[in-house]
Amino acid sequence: MKISKETSYKVAEYLLQIKAVKLNTQKPFQWSSGLLSPIYCDNRVILSYPSLRTYIRQQFVDTINEHFGNPDVIAGVATGGIAHGVLVAQELGLPFVYVRPEAKQHGLSNAIEGHVEKGQSVIVIEDLISTGGSSLKVIQHLKDAGCTIKGMISIFTYNLPVAAENFKKNKLQVLSLSNFDDLIKVALEKEYISDAEYQELLEWKKDPENWKNKK
Repeated sequence: MKISKETSYKVAEYLLQIKAVKLNTQKPFQWSSGLLSPIYCDNRVILSYPSLRTYIRQQFVDTINEHFGNPDVIAGVATGGIAHGVLVAQELGLPFVYVRPEAKQHGLSNAIEGHVEKGQSVIVIEDLISTGGSSLKVIQHLKDAGCTIKGMISIFTYNLPVAAENFKKNKLQVLSLSNFDDLIKVALEKEYISDAEYQELLEWKKDPENWKNKK
């Protein structure tokens, strides 16, 4: 069960074109986790481009139909997966909810916004996967509500080994429309980066935690 290379390369090229993905080995970006990284991805930018937004929605829909079959509910991960999840749910004519990794600390203290019922099957829409930690918190909230998780689909994944391990441990089927390895190949081919930058990006992926010590 996997996404075709053609789709992955096409999504990667789009993300580079609209600068949803930025690559900079000399002035790395700091993630919210504190990790220093030569790549930064912000898929919210996609929403500003109607044709690309529609293309991404259709890739999600086609992936669901091909690999998972229709669920009862589409769930978007807050906040990046909300808008894309709504578009997918609308196209499939399905109910939509969104889920926070952490429950609100006020009001009704909800983690899940919207209505789900015990026994319903769910496909989770995520915009971006790094370690997979926040995604798995969302999955657990849905399981606690009695839902069955058919799988999760993201727009992009950094392809970090820790994420693959986390998903395997939790027996979660995850697909991503594009990924780090394909994206940097496209970036090199389209001359967004040099050969030296390509090698530096590969070095980061081998050991993200310690790569910053070289800078």
